[in-house]
Amino acid sequence: MKSPKNGIIVALVVAVAAVGGWYVSQRGAAQPAPTPVAMEPSAPVGGKNLLRATYDPIHFKPAIETAKDEHCLACHREVLNDKIRETSPAGVKASTSKAWYQQLSTYTGEQDTFHRRHLLTGMAKELMNLSCTTRHQRSDPRDEAQGTSATGTPQSDNSFTRRKSGNVETTCLKCHAPMNTAVMGLPSPWPESKEMFGNSCLTCHAAIRTNRHQVTYLKAEAIEAAGQKNADVCYGCHGGRSWYRMEYPYPRHPWEGMSPEVPDWAKDRPVASEARFALPANGSQPKQ
Repeated sequence: MKSPKNGIIVALVVAVAAVGGWYVSQRGAAQPAPTPVAMEPSAPVGGKNLLRATYDPIHFKPAIETAKDEHCLACHREVLNDKIRETSPAGVKASTSKAWYQQLSTYTGEQDTFHRRHLLTGMAKELMNLSCTTRHQRSDPRDEAQGTSATGTPQSDNSFTRRKSGNVETTCLKCHAPMNTAVMGLPSPWPESKEMFGNSCLTCHAAIRTNRHQVTYLKAEAIEAAGQKNADVCYGCHGGRSWYRMEYPYPRHPWEGMSPEVPDWAKDRPVASEARFALPANGSQPKQ
C-alpha cells in the first residue's frame, strides 16, 4: 500500500516541473535568439579601437580581395614612414653592412625598409605593380601561424597567409627563390659564369620562357627592357637571398617552340600562375 506522503511528494515534484517549464518557455519567447547581422565591407578609418579595427570587414574575404592601398594605409601609414637605423643596437653601421643584393648596380640610393623598397623606389615603380594585398591576405586573426587555435588554419594548409608578415612560401619565393644553376645548365653560380654569357640573362632567355612575368603584380614589358640593358635587374630578384634556400615550383607557361617533352625537374609543376594574379584577357595591367 502506497504512503499518502509519497503521493504528496510526487504531486509537488510534478507541479514544480510544470511551473518551471512554463517559466522557461515564457522567458524564451520574451527573449528570442538574436539574428546575425551581415556586415557590409567598408574601408577602415582612423580612430577605431584595436578590437574593432582587427575585425573590420576589410581584413577578411571578400572585402580584402578588392581593397586598395589607400584603404590599408589609412591605418598602416607607418610602414611607409619608417626608416632604417643608421646604426644597430650592437653598433654596426648600416652603410658598412650591405647584403649582396644591396651591392648590385640596380640598388641605388640609401638603404631602405622592405615596404618602401617594394612600393616607393624608382625601380619598384618602374618594374613592379605590387600592392598591400599582393602579400597580405588576412586569415583567422587569432592565428599568427597555422595550427595555433582549435578553429584556425591547419598546419598542412599552404594557402595560409600570416596576419602581419605573410607567407614566404606563397609570396616572397615567387620572385626570390634561389637560382637552380644545375637545371639552368650553368657551369657555376651566375656571378662566376656571367662573363661566359656576355653578362646577359637574355643570351638564353630571349628565346626561352618569353611568357614570363605575365602577372598582375609585375610589369612584364618594362622588366624585359630593363633586363636587356642590365643583367643585375634579373639577378637582383632571382639571385636567391641567403635566407631563402627553398625551391619554388615556378609555373611553366608555354612558349613558342616549347618541347612537348617535360623534363624530370619540371614534372608536376603548374602551367599557369595563380588565378588571383592572372592578367585580364586583354593583357592590360590593373590600376592601383
